[in-house]
Amino acid sequence: MIDQALSILPRGTKGRIAPPPALTGAVADAVAAWSEVEATTHWRFDQPNRVDGIDFYVGSDELGHIHLNGSIHLATSPRLCSELVAEGLGRPFEWGSWLDRSPV
Repeated sequence: MIDQALSILPRGTKGRIAPPPALTGAVADAVAAWSEVEATTHWRFDQPNRVDGIDFYVGSDELGHIHLNGSIHLATSPRLCSELVAEGLGRPFEWGSWLDRSPV
């Protein structure tokens, strides 16, 4: 098993690339400010014209996204995902080794 984060869906399948919605919050602001990170709109899969948050990319690889309701889906390595779950900092997400962190 590889120990790296994997983008499950190709970027082109996630909807058109558009500027991100205004989403206030320290995490969104900090990640969007990282060098080489591009923040774009996160679209709902079941309603592809409905904005559902912000995606964060480096090139074609998605780092994760933050939904408008505050939940975070983070691409992690399988090992890191297991460690974060064991520490109670998230739960496994159905898309590979992603981590789900819902608002408190």
